[in-house]
Amino acid sequence: MRIVPQLLSAAIAAALISTPVFAAELTGTLKKIKESGTITLGHRDSSIPFSYIADASGKPVGYSHDVQLAIVEGLKKQLDMPDLKVKYNLVTSQTRIPLVQNGTVDVECGSTTNNAERGQQVDFSVGIFEVGTRLLSKKDSAFKDFDDLKGKNVVTTAGTTSERILKSMNADKQMGMNVISAKDHGEAFNMLESGRAVAFMMDDALLAGEMAKAKQPAIWAVTGTPQSFEIYGCMMRKGDPDFKKAVDDAIVAYYKSGDVNKSYTKWFESPIPPKGLNLQFPMSDKLKALIENPNDKPAAEEKPAA
Repeated sequence: MRIVPQLLSAAIAAALISTPVFAAELTGTLKKIKESGTITLGHRDSSIPFSYIADASGKPVGYSHDVQLAIVEGLKKQLDMPDLKVKYNLVTSQTRIPLVQNGTVDVECGSTTNNAERGQQVDFSVGIFEVGTRLLSKKDSAFKDFDDLKGKNVVTTAGTTSERILKSMNADKQMGMNVISAKDHGEAFNMLESGRAVAFMMDDALLAGEMAKAKQPAIWAVTGTPQSFEIYGCMMRKGDPDFKKAVDDAIVAYYKSGDVNKSYTKWFESPIPPKGLNLQFPMSDKLKALIENPNDKPAAEEKPAA
């Protein structure tokens, strides 16, 4: 009869030993988060309505930020860290990849296109949004499509796929455009609004977002033939499969819960800060399909057939 307590004691001892083994097996970013008690989220300040600063608090809000918060909740459960602290780190189009690579930022969710070139530098989560690259111009202007821009000042944001596409188009078609590369989306729109450029090329959802802070939103329109269809993803350091799986699992759970639809309605079909403008940007069939069947395939950047 004494063997039962002995077996019980052995089982308890094994269980106690196994707990720190799990912690010891953590590697990469998961280990860093577990040991520090903190996760650092990379965010934008003017990527309306994805990731931006809306008020004096300085904290980010937006559709992509909601995805980040879902990732944090998933990590709290996986790592058994209900008190996991969140640190915010501002990034720009130019700094976002280096700050992920060097470990300053653990995960960045904003308006970053997953493409093959960037996939050589960082890892991407399953897709979180689908966009087309188009133009923002005045409703009453003559600049409705890309062929109308020959010899004109056209602004875009530095370090984006739109900048690369626009410069390539300018050279290939000898259009004589003066391509202005602004430091961020806010500066780009200011150049358009002040008349220093006749059109602003960027992802259509971001262009709709820029109208949310315009002095006269009603005078602007998103127009032009899409020059690419792109998928946004959250960026992580390359070669950390355990962390990527944790991030992907959290996003997929967020999709399955239906919370992503609530977030979409909040940011794209309801009044949003800072001016209470409703973007009236219905969810596309492509985004619905992506949410239904999540994947981390890079965007197809080629120009779609006319």
